[in-house]
Amino acid sequence: MIIYFPCITVGCRTLVVFKGAGFTSMRNRLERRYGQGELHFITFSCSRRRPLLGTVEARDCFVRILAEVRSRYEFRLIGYVVMPEHVHLLMSEPRTGDPSKVLQVLKQRVSHILLVKNRKFIEQHFWQRRFYDFNVWTGGKITEKLEYMHLNPVKRNLASHPKNWPWSSWLFYSTGERGLIDIDRCDGPNEGSESPRAKTM
Repeated sequence: MIIYFPCITVGCRTLVVFKGAGFTSMRNRLERRYGQGELHFITFSCSRRRPLLGTVEARDCFVRILAEVRSRYEFRLIGYVVMPEHVHLLMSEPRTGDPSKVLQVLKQRVSHILLVKNRKFIEQHFWQRRFYDFNVWTGGKITEKLEYMHLNPVKRNLASHPKNWPWSSWLFYSTGERGLIDIDRCDGPNEGSESPRAKTM
């Protein structure tokens, strides 16, 4: 007996949907865990992974708006990196609202400004709709995420050393100096028992 399963096509891949077999739908809402006093390692990408943050001007604009949104919602920024087509943030929950609200406002403001400046993208989406959120609660995991972010431009051959990519928190952790945006030290009671460090290579 031949059993036919409904299929959906994603890009060039065809996926079989198994109903009633313990598999959840791909469209299920992503689980967010807020209110536990933990940090959040957040990743979000440009639409279709296009390098819409591929210029110095675009990345500077993003960091400037990030600083404004951070001031408005009062969250702690522990680390970050801005890549040409995606962004990583290591942040606390805001004083008002939650990380989802912060991401909504941040993405809307960045896309509004950059899409207006780049009129050829005016009819297109700037960001992918969803974002990835990983709760971080130990010092070891904080260090792991910081090192991952700071080495990302090097692994992508965008810079020979983290110091040559100013759109990250590497400078603060390696020298204590302020970079393009203020970084908050991770010293709260619920932000890990070990002191985070930056790989200096």
